[in-house]
Amino acid sequence: MNIYVSGLSYKLTNDDLRLLFEQHGEVTSAKIIMDKFTQQSRGFGFVEMPEGGQKAIDSLHESVVQGKKIEVSVAKPQTERKTFGRY
Repeated sequence: MNIYVSGLSYKLTNDDLRLLFEQHGEVTSAKIIMDKFTQQSRGFGFVEMPEGGQKAIDSLHESVVQGKKIEVSVAKPQTERKTFGRY
């Protein structure tokens, strides 16, 4: 299950995110999305869990991590991005 996590502290690392979700099952990947220009966190990320994903969502949604309330939900499939000026 692919899980979307938002409201993350800008100081949270990929390892911190992985440890947070590993309390609820195996984590195959945990990635915080970074700004491509500044290389700073954009405050959201994705966690992939083969099992226990819904339990993690239920437990962690609206919990406080490093002083910030996080939102946790099932990730929606990425839609095709529109590019302006290209056909």
